[in-house]
This record gives sequence, C-alpha cells and structure tokens, in this order.
Amino acid sequence: MKFTAILKGAVAALLLTGQAQAEDYRMSMIVPPTHQWAKSATEMAARIAERTEGRVNILIFPSGQLGPESQMLQQMQTGALDFAFLTLGELANRDDDFGILAAPYLVPDIVSAGKLLEGETTGKLEEKLPNFGLKGLGWGVSGMRQIVLRDKIETVDQLAGKKIRTIPYAPELDLWNGLKSVPTPMPLPALFDAFANGQVDGMQIDLESTWNTKYYSNARVILNSDHGMFPMLAAASGRKWAQIPAEDQAIIAEEFAAETRNIVAAYARLEEEFLTNLKGTEVPVVDVDRSWFGPAIDAYYEQWKTKSPLFEGLLAEAAALN
Repeated sequence: MKFTAILKGAVAALLLTGQAQAEDYRMSMIVPPTHQWAKSATEMAARIAERTEGRVNILIFPSGQLGPESQMLQQMQTGALDFAFLTLGELANRDDDFGILAAPYLVPDIVSAGKLLEGETTGKLEEKLPNFGLKGLGWGVSGMRQIVLRDKIETVDQLAGKKIRTIPYAPELDLWNGLKSVPTPMPLPALFDAFANGQVDGMQIDLESTWNTKYYSNARVILNSDHGMFPMLAAASGRKWAQIPAEDQAIIAEEFAAETRNIVAAYARLEEEFLTNLKGTEVPVVDVDRSWFGPAIDAYYEQWKTKSPLFEGLLAEAAALN
C-alpha cells in the first residue's frame, strides 16, 4: 500500500513536470487561412508538436488577427509574439537594404526566386535581424507579382493616375510612383470591397489571391507580368527564442527551414494551376514583360542603387541565375 502510494505520487509528479515543460507559442501572419503560408504553418506546427512530444505547441493566427505587421514586429521585440511569417514591409521601411528583394524583374519565376533567397545577400540581411529583435528561421515566397485592374489598358502610360493597392512598403511605393500611378496602401482584408466599389482601380497581387479571393470577379483585365517576387521571412522573437531549450530550438529551426523550402516548391507548382484557373474565366489574361514597362524599371534600379549598397551584389547574383 505504502509503495503503491509512493509510486502513484511519483507518476503524478512526473506528469506535472511534463505539463510544466509544455508551452503554447503564438505565430502570426497577415494572410488568410486559405493562403499557402497559413496551410504550411499549420502542417509545420503539427510536426513540431509531435517531434517535441507536445513541449512546443504553436498556435496559428492568420488574417492579421494579432494586428498588422507593424504591431507584430513590436510584439516580437517584446516577446509577446513568438513566431511569424513576415513580409518585408516593416523591415524595409526601417532599413533600405531589406527593400532590395522587392526590386522588379530580379528573377523570372519562383524557382529562381528560391535560389536567390539562398544567396549571399540574404545571408547579409540575416546578420541584421538581431537589430530588429528577430531570429531568422528561413526565407519563403508568395506568388510572383501581377497587376489586376478594373479597366482594360493596353499601354503602361494608361496606369498613370490609377489608384493601385499596395502594402505600405517603400519599394512598392517607389515602383508605382515611378509609373505615375497613385500607390494606395490598405490592409488586405479591406481590399475586396475597395476594389469592388472603385476605391482603388487596381492592385499589385499574386495569382493565388486573385483566384482564391475572387478579385478577378471585379476585374476587366489581369496583366500576367511576373514583375517581382514577394519574399517572406520566417522569424522568431529573439527574446523568446533565447528562452527555448536548445533541444527544442534545433527541432524548430529544422522544421522552419524545411517548411520555407516546401513553400517555395509549392508555389512553383501552384502558379500554373492558378493561371490556368484564371484563364478559364471571362477576364482577359494578358502577358506583359519588362519591356512593356518602358524606362521605369531601369530608373527604379538607378534609384535603389543609391539607397542600398547591397543592391549591386543582389543584381549580380540574380544575373548569374538568369
């Protein structure tokens, strides 16, 4: 009896110890649950929970539920938010070097984008992440950038004066200002209604969102331009990362690295699927290339060479891939 009671007590204590070691972590992103980033994060979180035997339970908060990226970054700096898939908007607005990855026509497709994001320049950017209170865990992408418009156009000059939805991201603003459009930042959840009622005339967006969110239903033309990649940084709060046991750090880092590579591979497949779907609608899909934009791209490059000393090196890496 006495031995049984001691044994039960030991088992109970062991269970309590295991419970104390388990912890919920929060991971945020601005994209909706239907987006590939959110799907990948959910699958990755399940693998991490299994491999850590429940010690690391990552809860996914898509659609900017925890605030826009400016708030997400602040929360990560304080340790209130643990992980995120981040666009580079907030980082680029604080350090021009991060903006160079958004330059138009760096790469022709997703596969090349993934290779460029594994290069020397992104290594230099990762060295800067502690300045933001972040620990880098990998680079991913969304789909290549396209242009979706309420009105049909034939020439780049017809973009002048049109309100184009962007994110509040210096490189995007510079591109559209150079095209004499009116870049109009707004949260992604507000975009469908804004496009439907004419608050904006168009958007810089990917094929995935154009199809899944049905932006095409209010469009008169889709310009299949592939004019830029859209990098994603997988990151942890540096403050919170330091509190995670080394054994679990290794598992988390391995899974994030694997999943960001999976995301790149997924988009390499999905781009064709979404393009085929959109070509099956009544909205014309018109292919345009760098030459269609006229001198605006070269002017953009000259502008950003003065903004970031890393841009020349990135251009050289991209040229070697192409």
